[in-house]
Amino acid sequence: MAPSSGQQRIRPWRLLGAFLGIVVVLYTLVFATGGGNLTPKLGIDLQGGTRVTLTARTTDGAPPPRDQLVQAQEIIEQRVNGLGVSGAEVQLDGSNITITVPGDAGDQARSLGQTAQLRIREVIGQPIPATQGAAQPGGTTPGQAPAQEQPGQAPAPGGSGTPQGMGERGEQSRAVAPVAQTSPLQDPPPAPAPPPASGSSPTDPRVAAEVTELRKTRQATDGPTQAKALAALDCSAPDPLQGYDDPAKPLVACSQDKTQKFIMKPALIEGTEIASAQAGQKQQGAGYVVSLEFKPEAAQRWGDFTTKNVGKATAFVLDGEVVSAPTINQPIFGPTSIEGQFNQERAQDLAQTLRYGSLPLSFDSGTAQTVSASLGLASLEAGLIAGAVGLALVFVYCLFYYRLLGVLTILSLALSGVVVYGVLILLGRWLGFTLDLAGVAGFIISIGITADSFVIFFERLKDEMRDGRTFRSAVPRSWERARRTILTADAVSFLAAAVLYVLAVGEVRGFAFTLGMSTVLDLVVVFLVTYPLVVLISRSKSLGKPGLSGLAAVERIGARQRREAPRPGRKRTTSGKGAGE
Repeated sequence: MAPSSGQQRIRPWRLLGAFLGIVVVLYTLVFATGGGNLTPKLGIDLQGGTRVTLTARTTDGAPPPRDQLVQAQEIIEQRVNGLGVSGAEVQLDGSNITITVPGDAGDQARSLGQTAQLRIREVIGQPIPATQGAAQPGGTTPGQAPAQEQPGQAPAPGGSGTPQGMGERGEQSRAVAPVAQTSPLQDPPPAPAPPPASGSSPTDPRVAAEVTELRKTRQATDGPTQAKALAALDCSAPDPLQGYDDPAKPLVACSQDKTQKFIMKPALIEGTEIASAQAGQKQQGAGYVVSLEFKPEAAQRWGDFTTKNVGKATAFVLDGEVVSAPTINQPIFGPTSIEGQFNQERAQDLAQTLRYGSLPLSFDSGTAQTVSASLGLASLEAGLIAGAVGLALVFVYCLFYYRLLGVLTILSLALSGVVVYGVLILLGRWLGFTLDLAGVAGFIISIGITADSFVIFFERLKDEMRDGRTFRSAVPRSWERARRTILTADAVSFLAAAVLYVLAVGEVRGFAFTLGMSTVLDLVVVFLVTYPLVVLISRSKSLGKPGLSGLAAVERIGARQRREAPRPGRKRTTSGKGAGE
């Protein structure tokens, strides 16, 4: 018979051996590559982390264009990947960009929203202390000579520019100046409130009229207006012009450490003309520098400028703040370095920010918010309890309805969980996949999909036995028909998960990923574990008894069908006459 011959072709031990081999290889990788860590990586809702929200602002107060928000999101994602932080998410929420970083690496997300508009400007005259009054017209301050070195003068913020030809004013001061050790990723101390001007309203960085007015004063081209703007500039207050200065006009701005104020000429080189940026230690002294390589045209312009302006100061302005203002000692036609109050972490952050490009929009400085894992863990505990209760009900139903086949269902689900756990660990190590609450929900739903596959197989097996076949002969025939249904159902589920993963963002993608992965592993378990185990039971005289497998009722129906079926060579009587008539 065809079923018997088909059953002879089945070698269940080979299928079980293949599954065992998969498990052995999987957990060999788990134990060999983890360094003793045998837990999956958890998302921010399960292990805590940091969430930074950046709000985009425009000069006219209108909502920022969607394409610029998407471009900013892509650049920030590149910066996140450059940090090597796994499990981080960058999401668009209206005019906001939310950066979520799980674990202890969240403080690094603070600098990711930096606009990174680097411009090189020539300094007019000498900088003055941030607490000093107005400068004289022409760019000089009271008591200072224009553009000359003064022994003992405090260095410009950020120190020297390049080892090749850019020196810092006041070598004695630079030699004893300590290197800043504070990380820019930590919460800065609250700045003192600026003195309120008579009749002025509270400063709002999003008000377009204020930005326009500041451009008229702090980017004026005449000396008297520049001097007034320099005197009125308060370095301790937030700067509404930050990220919106016009590169074609002069600029009055503060140093990044809020200690000095500068008047500078229009921009000579833009940050978009940087070919590469790398962080490294100073060749002399302690501290770190950011080395820049300009594109060919900008490099030639920079070389010509430094040749003609030896002895003058040049400012590196990042997002409207002077990072460093070194003095040109000789022509420079090669790499240029920015030396500021950098520790290693801050220098690396600045280098990678410049390397991945400037953002097309300016963002209000986001405050990192620490997210506690307590609420997520409570939700996880409640979800696991609900899943365990549901799973227990499934087990009870299977044991009551399918008996020994129900035991196979429980065993298959347990083995599926073993495979899923190992895959989660490896995905966390190799791809940075993090398990969150949405992912746990995907796994719980996948339990139902896996149980459905068993039900399809077992019910098809009952149908074959109702038609008069024995348990042993019904298994291969029922499997042949049931597997098409199982493959179709799992294909639809996987396709839905794949579409959801492509179209969704954030935690919904985690749900879709775990659902799709569990669907694929469901096929592995059903084909390599459940089916061969049913074949082995059907071939066993002791375990294959219909009563033990919950198939006694359908076996009796099948036996009656066999008795009533016409035998070969015998015609069924239809009108009470003899068979020979």
